[in-house]
Amino acid sequence: MKIILIGYCTIILIGTLLLGLPIATRNPEDANFFTGFFTATSATCVTGLIQFDTYTYWSPFGQAVILGLIQIGGIGFMTLGIFIMVLAKVKIGLISRSLMQNSVSAPQIGGIVKMTRFILRGTFSIELFGAILLAIYFCPKYGLGKGIWFSIFHSISAFCNAGFDLMGTAEPFSSLTAQVGNWYVNLIIMSLIVVGGLGFFVWRDILNTRLHFTKMQLHTKLVLTVTAFLIISGSVLLFLFEHGTASFEGLTLSEQIAASSFQSVSARTAGFNTIDLAALTESGRFLIIILMFIGASPGSTAGGIKTTTFAVLALSVVTTFRSRKSAEVFGRRLEEMITRKATCIFMLYLSLSLSVSMIIARIENIEFLDALFESVSAIATVGLSTGITPELLPLSHFLLAFLMIFGRVGSLTMLLAFASKRKQNLSALPLEKIQIG
Repeated sequence: MKIILIGYCTIILIGTLLLGLPIATRNPEDANFFTGFFTATSATCVTGLIQFDTYTYWSPFGQAVILGLIQIGGIGFMTLGIFIMVLAKVKIGLISRSLMQNSVSAPQIGGIVKMTRFILRGTFSIELFGAILLAIYFCPKYGLGKGIWFSIFHSISAFCNAGFDLMGTAEPFSSLTAQVGNWYVNLIIMSLIVVGGLGFFVWRDILNTRLHFTKMQLHTKLVLTVTAFLIISGSVLLFLFEHGTASFEGLTLSEQIAASSFQSVSARTAGFNTIDLAALTESGRFLIIILMFIGASPGSTAGGIKTTTFAVLALSVVTTFRSRKSAEVFGRRLEEMITRKATCIFMLYLSLSLSVSMIIARIENIEFLDALFESVSAIATVGLSTGITPELLPLSHFLLAFLMIFGRVGSLTMLLAFASKRKQNLSALPLEKIQIG
């Protein structure tokens, strides 16, 4: 587990050094270590929180470094490592296979090399297809060379759920607000986000079962069901909360529907926005926080506590109300240990998000909800911001960077990396009941 953490930290360090070079910024005098560190962390952790606008601050070289970090962070450095070992015909031992299993949340070690090939082929194929579709829009708008670069950059950023964009060419920090009513661009970006957030093993199961829902594994059924529920409910609620408010001011009904749908999808760890998030109502911002906190699915390019964790917690509540012994869904029974793991993940993310939010709100003298928005965006590796990130103090940036690393590596991986290897005590202590509720 420590190797996974060290691996990500090493990639961040390399990215920091490259982004700290004068050639990485449009103005060589702007190059500095801390900005490079924060941006490298955000890119490697596929988050998207930035101190400076990506297009106006970073040179083409810097943008290429950021895109490379996004790609590595999205598919996982262990996936690339295994692939390089396969190309070099190096024997892959049990330790490497186990690391790969933990890195991509594989259910078993067996077939991990075959899965690596599937992940890479699928990733590059989808990103290429997305880039071709986006080029139809970007090339006529920006010219052939710039249009192709914009298409590749945004396709990879969307699929990896990173949220970095180059739309600062029109206005810094504008993200995709100029395309709020462009259904073509919206649907392509949304599709890339959703596919990237489903998880590599869900893709394989969908292909193996040829879209027959009843034949799919329980994991796939839960991921697809919760994903559809979150997208639909998030879109509807966001439309109801923001209709007639400042965030939707001047938008047609079609643009409001597009904005609600896009933001519901993007909030689940992608980081793009088509409306001004600072103008959202408190209800709208809190809804976005909830969607960010849940995130996407295990083994994907996205973050958050994950859709399956949310599903397990919801099912445990239903099980308690029905006075049943075990959680059941789709004709299957969940293992008892899974509820403990889900509760552990939930409490870790919640406690860290709240703790950092309180610290940032105090030292920055800002509203707690604004601080919570940025903190959850960081730990869930989303990248959405109400616009306060560039104005924060270095300590706040460091805290957000820590949350991004924690969210990308994973809470259980972080715990196991630092946990002491004590022998398990097999004896049982005396039982005594307590009252709760």
